[in-house]
Amino acid sequence: MTSKQILVIDDEDDIRQLIQTCLEIMGGWKVLTATSGNQGLLLAQSSQPDAILLDVMMPDMDGLTTFQKLQANQITKNIPVILLTARGRANDQRLFNDLGVRGIISKPFNPQKLAVQVAAALK
Repeated sequence: MTSKQILVIDDEDDIRQLIQTCLEIMGGWKVLTATSGNQGLLLAQSSQPDAILLDVMMPDMDGLTTFQKLQANQITKNIPVILLTARGRANDQRLFNDLGVRGIISKPFNPQKLAVQVAAALK
């Protein structure tokens, strides 16, 4: 059986490493990482992951712009995206849901529950 592959796009090194460790150990995922939206777009296109965990607040290209570019690309538009955000207000949640993201995980997240939250969002 091949393991599921997830792409984590986050500009913060410590957050990216924590997510990678949690998803590999507790979720059985093969984790790819990108430090920016641009790098994430290239990796998503070349590796075709099963899912993407995308930070909303990043310099240069934010997560929403990255998501829109993923959706505009025929190769990446069907990859489910889960947003990782510190912005958890109700009106933001509605905006994110209207965009068609698969799920939203709020920062700070519980590392012990992250793999379960990702699995629940992807059902």
